Amino acid sequence: MIIGIDIGGTTTDIAGFESGKVVKPLSVKADDPITSAAGALGKFLEVSKITLPRIKIIAATGVGSGAMLKSLFGIKVVKINEFAAIGTAGKFLTGLKKAIVVSMGTGTAIVVVNNQTIKHWGGSGVGGGTLMGLAKNMLNISSIDTLIEKAALGNLQNVDLTVGDIAGGALVNLPASVTASNFGKLSDKATDNDIAMAILNLVTQTITLLGVSAARANGLREIVLIGKLASVPLVKQITRGVAKLYKVKF
Repeated sequence: MIIGIDIGGTTTDIAGFESGKVVKPLSVKADDPITSAAGALGKFLEVSKITLPRIKIIAATGVGSGAMLKSLFGIKVVKINEFAAIGTAGKFLTGLKKAIVVSMGTGTAIVVVNNQTIKHWGGSGVGGGTLMGLAKNMLNISSIDTLIEKAALGNLQNVDLTVGDIAGGALVNLPASVTASNFGKLSDKATDNDIAMAILNLVTQTITLLGVSAARANGLREIVLIGKLASVPLVKQITRGVAKLYKVKF
């Protein structure tokens, strides 16, 4: 088995890879990179009921991987370029040979996959860290689950300005419901639920629109979203709206 450890800005993720399949992915909170990597491996072994002799090698990536030593618990550690890891993951998970792969992490990284070539295209400081920072400051919420629960009950009409609000209806090829300005119509009537939804909408739209820009710049239509945010139902809903508007496939 190969163990992959991604030491990120807020969490450390770990998974096994054996016989062409991903095994038991899980996360732990990250502080000190080496401590979090060791803790993640220990938790993985406990949850998976796997013993150390079964592990052939540990592959480490992420912003904290530079602090990793050449071995962990006596197992060899190899360091993988984060952009290569992102692109390879996108290819493996979808079977696509050409695509934009967007990593929705604490920040956002975007790579271009063209067969065997993986190239960093760009990124943004807007990501999951932004989401939780705004939630903490505006709503005093520190839990992503609580934010999502509130957002599911929110109404963007009390927070975001739409094309319809400005133009009185659709504008050329833009439907009336399209966001013209995030938080541009913040009302005194806006509830915490409305603001939670607006924060999620702001971050998701920013990330997915960057993906659209990368796709257009490289003559591609398929965009792969990876990371925990990508699996949130509300994020998927917002993403479908972006995909329909810009004729791309996420």
